[in-house]
Amino acid sequence: MVMMFSRLSEMSDNKLTDLERDKHRLELKVEKLDFQVKDLLPFVTKRKNLPTIFFITPTTQRPAQKADLTRLYWIVVEDSVARSTFISEILQRSKLASVHLAAPTPSDKKMKEEDPNWKLPRGVEQRNVALQWIRTNFAASNRGVVYFGDDDNVYDWKLFEEIRTVKTIGVWPVGIVGGLLAETPLLFDNMTVRGFNSVWKPDRPFPIDMASFAVNITRVLSYPNALFSYDSPRGFQESHLLESLQLKFTDLEPKAFKCSKVFVWHTRTEKTKLTVSHKQKFWTKKGDFLDAEIDAFN
Repeated sequence: MVMMFSRLSEMSDNKLTDLERDKHRLELKVEKLDFQVKDLLPFVTKRKNLPTIFFITPTTQRPAQKADLTRLYWIVVEDSVARSTFISEILQRSKLASVHLAAPTPSDKKMKEEDPNWKLPRGVEQRNVALQWIRTNFAASNRGVVYFGDDDNVYDWKLFEEIRTVKTIGVWPVGIVGGLLAETPLLFDNMTVRGFNSVWKPDRPFPIDMASFAVNITRVLSYPNALFSYDSPRGFQESHLLESLQLKFTDLEPKAFKCSKVFVWHTRTEKTKLTVSHKQKFWTKKGDFLDAEIDAFN
């Protein structure tokens, strides 16, 4: 009898230990979920009242594609005849509303492995397919903003807060692009845009990078024929689209704290190339810095 009670006591102790272990595991899981919920709260709070961001991202197969894509969560348009499974899995893991499309670049417009990245415009087919998808599926929408991202850029979540406030077209600085620490809009004293500090073809109608602007969906829907073009000269894709949307300099809305902060950076896996003057500024930390230039690397 004593032995039986001893065995029952031992079994109870073991069961209690197992329960305590399970309880501890559940507590850890709850703690982890709590952190995940807190991370996603910015997307949930009053989300019904927030404009939708349509984040268009062309992507093409390359060794670093998977690593680069895990930095992004948005609409992906793949340069392929069929969709890749691993990209679909990344979008599913993100738990965000998403669409995965496939649109192959015509063979005569596709760059060879040895070609420099500027030889032909990239992402034309994919961005156009995404624009048409938005126009088809959100034809009646009047709350949303369209942004063109690249799969090898890095984004601060604060950028999305800025994008949501765009009424017509918003602009902001981009870090490490065009040979500059930051390519940025330049403002008048009244905080309207007077120009850009671009050094590459500064006479372009809109001398800006694809990552430096977003357009309200109402403008995109109002001009259904506005698309990117293979016929645009090198570096004029942005200008071609914005002019097709009948946008002017006076429409530009400076964001990112009066264009003093950088919330997006070009991070291609190639070596960063700065102009001589910007190299000197970076290494010596001397010279006249724009606020956005300081924020790009500080």
